[in-house]
Amino acid sequence: MSAGDAVAAGELARRVRACRICRDAPAPGRPPLPHEPRPVCRPSASARLLVAGQAPGRRVHETGLPFNDASGDRLRTWLGIDRETFYDPARIAIVPMAFCFPGNDAKGGDLPPRRECVATWHDDLMATMGQIELVLAIGAYAQRYHLGRRCRASLTETVASWRETVVEDVSPRVLPLPHPSWRNTGWLKRNPWFEADVLPFLRSEVARLVR
Repeated sequence: MSAGDAVAAGELARRVRACRICRDAPAPGRPPLPHEPRPVCRPSASARLLVAGQAPGRRVHETGLPFNDASGDRLRTWLGIDRETFYDPARIAIVPMAFCFPGNDAKGGDLPPRRECVATWHDDLMATMGQIELVLAIGAYAQRYHLGRRCRASLTETVASWRETVVEDVSPRVLPLPHPSWRNTGWLKRNPWFEADVLPFLRSEVARLVR
């Protein structure tokens, strides 16, 4: 990346951190964000690994640190790295599908990621990170963006076809993963092939890319 490209990437990251679109100019038919925006996004000019999650949860919204919760602890276990490595922007970029906590639904669960982020920022952000070699697409929303038509009918089928998305001659390669939330503990028990087959490959790739 040239000096000019680095300046442009830094300016784009600054604009993302200042974004208030979902609060002040929400997508047609969507209510405004029910709280003050706090975009959580960590693009990188040097990282070769990109973690693409869904949207910040409440704790991440409060701390401003992505995956700073139990889901993050499980994710780092999957990756085989510690917090220091995970939060080193020189080695790992973190760009979720939505940058702000979307709020809670009537049952207390998190609402889906806001659509304004992808529509406004994601193509430009990915264009500034041409050095990314592997995208970890966590959850269905991230998989639909990063895999497009290569997504299967269900998340389980998409994750199960992971060998096809990491060996195709496409840059960057994409490895689909389930969300590391405790809500997916049952999924992990029903699909033991994930820990047996996917995690060893994931850890070897992460070790190679964050060296």
